[in-house]
Amino acid sequence: MTKQNEIRITALLAPLIFLLHVAEEAPGFVDWFNSLVRPEITPSIFYSVTAAGFVITLIVSGVLAATQERGAATLMLAWLGFLMLANAIFHLVATVVHARYCPGVVTAAFFYLPYFAWFFSLSVRRLSVSPLIAVGAVLVGAAPMAVHGYLIVFRGARLF
Repeated sequence: MTKQNEIRITALLAPLIFLLHVAEEAPGFVDWFNSLVRPEITPSIFYSVTAAGFVITLIVSGVLAATQERGAATLMLAWLGFLMLANAIFHLVATVVHARYCPGVVTAAFFYLPYFAWFFSLSVRRLSVSPLIAVGAVLVGAAPMAVHGYLIVFRGARLF
């Protein structure tokens, strides 16, 4: 596979993986979340946040697929740090801490984490993103979700 095709295919897989995660998460996440957190969320809030995340994922992955530039990869690393890495950690920790299924944990473990690792590696190897810049982008991107996840799991509160 050529470098250009590998980057394009990898970038365009992100929205599909996101949709798989939402398909697992959507049926039960609002009830699960509301069993832990006050103030509660409504299904319409869940779907509007999910729709916004999907649109951002489409834009970021589309820009990278089209341009194949280091800056676009760095931006996508930050976004995937938020969307996939920190979110996967949230689902895994929530399942363990509360000793019950957190809707989304299966796709987070089996799709989000491997895809994120693959994309991180591709960004460094094929698009020459500095490892230090890549890690920095991921940490900055992941921070809001990490704080939000901590509040949900350990405090019964939310950031947004």
